[in-house]
Amino acid sequence: MSMLTPPGMGGKYRITGDTYPRMRRPRQRRRIVRLAIASVVALGMAGWGTTQLIDVLSGNAEGKKNTAKTASKPGCDPAAAPVKALPEPRQIKVNVYNATPRVGLAKSTADELKKRGFVIGKVGNAPAAYDKKVPGAGILVGSAAATDGSLTVLGAQLKGATPKADERKTADVDLILGTAFKELSVRKEAAQTLAALSKPTNC
Repeated sequence: MSMLTPPGMGGKYRITGDTYPRMRRPRQRRRIVRLAIASVVALGMAGWGTTQLIDVLSGNAEGKKNTAKTASKPGCDPAAAPVKALPEPRQIKVNVYNATPRVGLAKSTADELKKRGFVIGKVGNAPAAYDKKVPGAGILVGSAAATDGSLTVLGAQLKGATPKADERKTADVDLILGTAFKELSVRKEAAQTLAALSKPTNC
């Protein structure tokens, strides 16, 4: 045995001249390292996917979209924005006229408006200028100042009514029922219409 032969290696790896044993790391250890790295990557991807799934199921993703869609206009603060002031029904005097051949229509409509808080003035047949000449649901007539106030509130009670301004100086308004009139809007619908009209004007 040569003096250069490492102890315990016997004569199999006898070192002679310029030859020597090559010590290699076992292949099994490399395989274990690769598997460990792959496991860490797989766990990371699984965790990310789980987080996304939870967001979708909890509505967070949809909530973010809705928030973006319903965001206020730049510079708009709903709390500080001016609200359109509309008069209360008890502040509005309504004259109800029937421009149709149907008997009693003005009276029954006036009674319903009274239940909704309006003050009722004159009730009867429409003036000659309108009698049997209103093809739609009705016409709302008042002064120019009433078009953005009293006529707006009254118009919420009758879908499809046409507003019109005349030269009167009084605050009362007229509801002239037309041929297409069937009944007033449902109270709930009228209230929803007024609520929408009362929202801030610059948002």
